[in-house]
Amino acid sequence: MKNAKVKDYMSSSVITVRPDQRIKDVLKIMWETNHDGFPVVDGDNLVGIITSRDILMGLDATEVREVMSKEVMVTFPETNLVDAARVMFRKGFSRLPVVDENKRLVGIITNTDVIRSHIERVTPGKVKKLTESLEKLYDIETWVERVKVDIDKLLPTQNRIHPDEYQGREYELKRGLAEPIIVIKAGERHILVDGHHRALAATKLRMKRIEAYVIHLSKDIELGLEKTAKAMGLRSIRDIKVVEDSERGIAEIIRSF
Repeated sequence: MKNAKVKDYMSSSVITVRPDQRIKDVLKIMWETNHDGFPVVDGDNLVGIITSRDILMGLDATEVREVMSKEVMVTFPETNLVDAARVMFRKGFSRLPVVDENKRLVGIITNTDVIRSHIERVTPGKVKKLTESLEKLYDIETWVERVKVDIDKLLPTQNRIHPDEYQGREYELKRGLAEPIIVIKAGERHILVDGHHRALAATKLRMKRIEAYVIHLSKDIELGLEKTAKAMGLRSIRDIKVVEDSERGIAEIIRSF
């Protein structure tokens, strides 16, 4: 998921409407497709977006141009899907048109596409790749068990997380939907590798333990990521900060007049 791009999950076949199209025709398309909004294009150029809400707010309108939104938040094919999803979550958008460098419409990404990308995550696959890397890098043996671990024992290796993804993991934990975190056990140390959002959310929810894939090492060695974590001053889950980040290069608003 972290490496997935918008282009990997967007729909390239996009239903569009024209500025001069009649509202009644758009309503018919909404009924037939079960979609509640469409990009508005003039030739190859994206000039707006129209939703069922726009139509309801302009009941006397007859053409799309009269009610469409002329400011459109868009994203780009090479944008990381996680970043695009953050923008959608923060802004409350159910879809983002995808444009190329010339602002020509090339696809659309929806919240359904984002959900699909999460469903396709395979945590056991992550664990397998990590164990193979550890064995090769440190010339050791590993074995894995799925157990609950004490959150207070976890040593984080990431110092910042994003607020919207944190809120999403909190939502999942409350409903018992969160996937296990991934932990490396070296000696008596429990090094958190994947699942910082979940671990911090669990701490805020006053949970004492959390489900985890624990990778045991045959030797007690200090990992490189441990050294980096120490240099960042990370000692416990509570050292992780929830921070906002810039949306520059991830999404932008384009306007037509």
